[in-house]
Amino acid sequence: MTEIITEHISNTLSISKKQVSATVELLEEGATIPFISRYRKEATGSLDEMQVAEIQTELKRLNELIKRREYILKSIDDQDKLTDKLAEKINNCWEINALEDLYLPFKPKRKTRAAAAREKGLEPLAASLLKQEDINVNEEALKYLNEEVLTSDDALSGARDIIAEWINEDIPARNALRELYKNTAVLNSKVVPKKKEEGQKYLDYFEYSEELSKCPGHRLLAMLRAEQEGILRVSIDTDHDIAVKILDRIFVKNNTGNESSEQVSLAVKDSFKRLLSPSIETEFFNTAKERADKEAILVFSENLRQLLLASPLGPKSTLAIDPGFRTGCKVVCLDEQGSLINSTTIYPHPPQNQVKESSDTIKRLIKQYKIRAIAIGTGTAGRETESFIKSVLEGSSEIEIYMVNESGASIYSASEAAREEFPELDLTVRGAISIGRRLMDPLAELVKIDAKSIGVGQYQHDVDQENLRESLDQTVSLAVNTVGVNLNTSSRHLLRYVSGIGNKIAEAIITYRQDNGPFKSRKELMKVKGLGAKVFEQSAGFLRIPGAKNPLDNSAVHPESYKIVDKMAKDISKPVDELIKSEEVRKQIDIKKYINDKVGLPTLEDIMNELKKPGLDPRGKAEVFSFAESVKDIDDLTIDMRLPGVITNLTKFGAFVNIGIKENGLLHVSQISSSRFIKDPAEVLKLDQKVIVRITNIDKERKRIQLSMKD
Repeated sequence: MTEIITEHISNTLSISKKQVSATVELLEEGATIPFISRYRKEATGSLDEMQVAEIQTELKRLNELIKRREYILKSIDDQDKLTDKLAEKINNCWEINALEDLYLPFKPKRKTRAAAAREKGLEPLAASLLKQEDINVNEEALKYLNEEVLTSDDALSGARDIIAEWINEDIPARNALRELYKNTAVLNSKVVPKKKEEGQKYLDYFEYSEELSKCPGHRLLAMLRAEQEGILRVSIDTDHDIAVKILDRIFVKNNTGNESSEQVSLAVKDSFKRLLSPSIETEFFNTAKERADKEAILVFSENLRQLLLASPLGPKSTLAIDPGFRTGCKVVCLDEQGSLINSTTIYPHPPQNQVKESSDTIKRLIKQYKIRAIAIGTGTAGRETESFIKSVLEGSSEIEIYMVNESGASIYSASEAAREEFPELDLTVRGAISIGRRLMDPLAELVKIDAKSIGVGQYQHDVDQENLRESLDQTVSLAVNTVGVNLNTSSRHLLRYVSGIGNKIAEAIITYRQDNGPFKSRKELMKVKGLGAKVFEQSAGFLRIPGAKNPLDNSAVHPESYKIVDKMAKDISKPVDELIKSEEVRKQIDIKKYINDKVGLPTLEDIMNELKKPGLDPRGKAEVFSFAESVKDIDDLTIDMRLPGVITNLTKFGAFVNIGIKENGLLHVSQISSSRFIKDPAEVLKLDQKVIVRITNIDKERKRIQLSMKD
């Protein structure tokens, strides 16, 4: 079975059977995606984390299909209807729709019209009609009259119900209709008349029709959301006359003059309208929805990945502000590790207008805590607060000011994680802390927030929530392990995403740290309760210990490879730290000498690359960005105005851009480039990218702004 599964995955993903087999084996042994892609390149042929993840997803799908197959076999066997031929067909079936077609005649059903007709003894009549011999059908039907079947019309009607069910369960017929729907299915939407006024945001879909195969996922999800809200009625349709003709060709033997054929033709029409059409339409709806879900989840996951890997400010004493008008601006001071050292509230804006007092407070805090950076949330009063802070600093270049996207900060403020860390603090103060920490280290802070609340998704509440959760968890895990984690300062929320660790071991690491002080080596991890050899293998390479006695403990070199590095150092008579410090020393090493049956060139090249920059954060450094000073709200905008902006969200249809006001503008995919065709904004844009955009349309009533990057 494993060999068959491997072959299926290989064919589906176009990855060699050898690579798939090795990856499946590692996954089944409990290895994680980050570990496999980083430390088992020889086994997998250097598959990256996305390829390993695809193999894992396909493996899960096939295992679920196998479980369904086993259930179906048992169900049919319990009915004493399982033949060797049928069992062989089911066991050789690897597509879910084909499998369900095989099961359909045996699937327990609620009492159908066909079942009722069988109970009345009409199945022989149905079989006789289906032969389509030249008989008088009324005379034939009279043979089946009884207490429940009073007339020949009753008998013929019941027989047609049975034939309609047979047609519905016929695999070639279902496949023929699937092909028709695949080529011609149309997605239709119509507004519910009473909902026109409240459904204006769905105006484009009030009377809409499009080929299903060409409908982008985001459009389908929008329609389905509107249907769920009761605004639209959405359907999938095809040419019914053509569908019936296809079925007639399969089931009707004689077109004219044969009474039996006429009865079968009536059954065909009934079967399509009552059974086949709803069934196939539902199937295509589900398939289209799954495709749309996958597209939306991929967009969300990629946006989340980019946000998590945004450049951090790093360990600098930071003053963070959660802006506000009436309730004031919450101000916190954080030390280089992100710990809270002071909090207060200032009121520099209307209605209080305590400008001087607020200015004096900011100046005092900057001096007292040696502030090196200021983080300001981008929400309400964000731009006004930025202007106020700039006036306080009077053009000083020593302290950098950063506008920080605060999406999700309020979610964190009310979360269990925030209550656990700051039980005595007000929600707004917690929000300011989160804004500051998000500047210092976006990854470490954002892992505390439900990813769906971060604000970078596309219809995230409309997609399959289990698939979304799995994808986002995987995205967070890959980001965390790409960067690496400081074992001695990371929170439980960050540690739990490290390869192989999880919540329980993360708690145990925190407890050990509290009881014994900072870890001095990776090897010391083995003293943590519940952390065995397997977890150590999976996690150690992603954990960093700055200042450790062994410099490799602050690198991505896995402990299993320490002996190789020691041998390299010994062979050139140099200590390990000299290999790290000196490029000239590293040039003396011929890595091919260290290839053996377990360690190949990919691992050795990774080791050498890591020795060049042990512990270096791959995310780069945060950069200061300034919005146009003259623009504070939508009333300040004019057509053709050019403004600096920041990409805050990417979708398949375009990018949303923060131009320094409350409302983000939409940069439609068609407005990104005048020199080339752009199918997907992600081809040329990324989250947090700085761009120059031109205002092309302003709808103040609906608070919508259209943008362009074209000349």
